Amino acid sequence: MGRNNDTFTLVVDKQREAWSKFRRALRKEDQSLFDEMWRAPKIHLAAGAFIANETPIETVLMCMLLEQYKKIKYLEAKHSTALSEPPACVTGMY
Repeated sequence: MGRNNDTFTLVVDKQREAWSKFRRALRKEDQSLFDEMWRAPKIHLAAGAFIANETPIETVLMCMLLEQYKKIKYLEAKHSTALSEPPACVTGMY
């Protein structure tokens, strides 16, 4: 019989554990941000499970990168919308 691969959830948990010493060395406020980053792979479990990567940290990092990119695009859209709207003090004058 062939060997089964670990589930992506287990892979993420193992990778997170491997980075636990690094996390403990961070300042408290950075620890919470670090923990937030590790939520990204859990959002993309189906995609991570689909690709059985020999280097699982690559998949974990890609999930994190995707979530960061989505936040950047959201902020860019929000910023461009704010720039195109007239200031609140001007809209109330007419």
